[in-house]
Amino acid sequence: MLKNWINIFIYHIKNNKLFTALNVLGLSIGIAGLIFAILYWNDEQSYDQWNPNKDNIFLVANQMDATTYWASSSAPIGPAIKEINPEVASYCYLSGDYDNEIIRFNNKKVQSDKIIAAQKNFFEYFPYSFIEGNSKTALPDINSICLSQDLAAQLFGNETALGKQVVLKGKNLIVTGVYKLDKKSAYNPSCVVNFMDERLKGNAQAWGDFQFVLLLKLKNPSEQKRVTQNLQKIYFENMTSRYAKNQGISPEEFIKKYGEVKPCLESLSSIRLHTKTGGLAEPKGNYQFLLIMVGLSVLILILSIVNYVNSATANAVKRAKEVGVRKIIGASKTAIVKQFIFETAVIALLSILISLVIVELSLPYYNAFLEKSLALQSSQFYLQLVVIFVITVILAGIFPAVYVSNFESLKVLKGNFGRSKSGVWLRNGMLIFQFAVAAFFIVGSYVVYEQIDLMNSKDLGFNGKQILNISYRNIYGEGITNKDRFERYTIIKNQLQHIKGVQQVSSAGFVLGNGARSVISYHYKDLNIDGSNMPIDFGLLEMMKIKIVKGRSFNPEFAQDTISSMLINETALKLLNEKDPIGKKVHWNGLDAIIVGVVKDFNVGNPGEPIPPMSFFHFKTVPWFTANLNNIYITADPKTMQQTIAGIENLWIKKVDPDYPFVYDFVDKQYKRSFSSYVKQKNLFSLLNIIVITIALLGLFALASYSIERRMKEIAIRKTLGAETNVLLKELCKQYILFSVVGFLIALFPAYYLLNKWLENFSYRITISIYPFLIGFTALLILTLLVVLSRAYQATKVDVLKYLKYE
Repeated sequence: MLKNWINIFIYHIKNNKLFTALNVLGLSIGIAGLIFAILYWNDEQSYDQWNPNKDNIFLVANQMDATTYWASSSAPIGPAIKEINPEVASYCYLSGDYDNEIIRFNNKKVQSDKIIAAQKNFFEYFPYSFIEGNSKTALPDINSICLSQDLAAQLFGNETALGKQVVLKGKNLIVTGVYKLDKKSAYNPSCVVNFMDERLKGNAQAWGDFQFVLLLKLKNPSEQKRVTQNLQKIYFENMTSRYAKNQGISPEEFIKKYGEVKPCLESLSSIRLHTKTGGLAEPKGNYQFLLIMVGLSVLILILSIVNYVNSATANAVKRAKEVGVRKIIGASKTAIVKQFIFETAVIALLSILISLVIVELSLPYYNAFLEKSLALQSSQFYLQLVVIFVITVILAGIFPAVYVSNFESLKVLKGNFGRSKSGVWLRNGMLIFQFAVAAFFIVGSYVVYEQIDLMNSKDLGFNGKQILNISYRNIYGEGITNKDRFERYTIIKNQLQHIKGVQQVSSAGFVLGNGARSVISYHYKDLNIDGSNMPIDFGLLEMMKIKIVKGRSFNPEFAQDTISSMLINETALKLLNEKDPIGKKVHWNGLDAIIVGVVKDFNVGNPGEPIPPMSFFHFKTVPWFTANLNNIYITADPKTMQQTIAGIENLWIKKVDPDYPFVYDFVDKQYKRSFSSYVKQKNLFSLLNIIVITIALLGLFALASYSIERRMKEIAIRKTLGAETNVLLKELCKQYILFSVVGFLIALFPAYYLLNKWLENFSYRITISIYPFLIGFTALLILTLLVVLSRAYQATKVDVLKYLKYE
């Protein structure tokens, strides 16, 4: 029996090459899209899932206002919560970002960009397996360091790393462990150092200084609510009540005026995709983008299956007599159903194999698109592939098989068989579904394009063209003061100004597109404003063409500009509720600062983010800001740009930082990368739009072919009676025009609702107008007419006698 099925299947493939190719191609594209989404899903979901303590470890996230959550905490809160809450088994402080430093061993130097400072129990929270040393005694003191296997190999080759001495940031450290970095986590450090305890000592009573990531390990995860309440209570007693008392007001009045810190706990297993903060050392995942990828991929696979069903039922007309003969000679409905399901299974298997080839060939481009390193290797993935196969066979195979098995033998053998109304409605319903999906993608692509175009064309408030941003590694170490750092920068600045082509040199403690690095509240009258700190050098605002709307900018001719002067932006001015802020005094972190100017609003984060209130100071005004002086900005003559860059690089390698590579970027290009994820979403939507439209048109072609094939005798009679070609074309096309209109109307609400939800990511967004829908409807109608008219026109040119000779 199986051999007979195979022979029949091969025979029909040979006689229906086009339909078979379209079926396989459609399913292959749909399955390939879902495989890509599954690879992405598995990778994002794998973060920290290997960690046996993932459900017991929690990040202390602090809500600072209605929309802002910080991943950092103050130094005293960890010991305080451990002391009053027995459910807290332990706590671990660690840095929120990686350090990028040179590690030296004898005469060998290796740059590591993933250095984490943590407390000694770091490996209790992230239990990477050790190949040298022991995780329990890995970081005994401040003189110890643990290396990843790759970093140890770079430093020591095949030699044992344990016990060897390396130099980091001028400190001699002993290697106390080597671990495998083979798991994905919120922290994937190339090396870990026990520097955190020293940093915590200097901030032991600094309740308002939020700069350390705090993880808590609970004995029972169900106690999460109680621990959160205790954290709230501790912050209330040590911050809110104390600050209110200092101001002579009640805690309730203080909260009403200035707000309060509201801590919450986020489990380690959920941080990657669901944290409300900016994430930890590893970038946070984009859960919305992940859902969009998976949702659209599932939708495309469904569309591919619908397309297959339409093609299969259209092709069934040609197999009607075969089924009729088989039923006459004794074949049961069950046998016919099994045969057609078998054929679908073969098609699905072939489609999966082709889809795997498509994925393998496209994976490098997909990895570049997502900035990942995904690969086709995972037992979980192959299990999911089996599920896809089974679901595809069930959905794509059962309806065509049952439909064919219900052909009436006598009518089929006479050359005429009826169609059930339920079958007609189902096929038409599937076609309308295809139209609805195609309309959704056409409208969606236009809306996404408009939003990204708005971000590209929006007035950012600054001009970064032809301005170089040079990554500057500040100096650290024992005995290095903030004054030393600024003096070193001043020397470098003077040397840069002597290079041919350099026109201006300045610096800032922030990177445009990345947002501010810190926020400090300042007070004016009864108001409290959380200002993003924007430390700058003289000339930076002028270099970036950032306008001053009130007062003046910083000027080296005014001595007070390095002592007490402050600039604010327009957003901060609105919060101050002061018409003329010039000369007004605010209390900023223990400093009485005088506002000398108001800066026109500009985007420090990506253009989708709201512009925050900003506080501008010269580096000398707040000396500890100098530690954030990591970016030197240079305007150069465009005519000699390459020679100027070469001259800067030569200076950098010889006199500034010979240990590190010279790294620079153009401000405008760097800024555009800040919203590259949204550009990727636009490109993804455009690509999927092409795929969806292609699949939908293939389905339309199949169903149009099926419908017209069923009406060939009617067309022949009409032509015999003198019907003109244009009348026939109109008759054949009108139902498809109706279907496209119904499909478009069905897509209206989902498209409007879902695209509005996507636009909520942007503070500066377009308003969805009627134009995307008009364009979408017009495009859908034109594509429908192109496909149907081409097929219908062929039908009007057939030989009339071929379809009337049996009458």
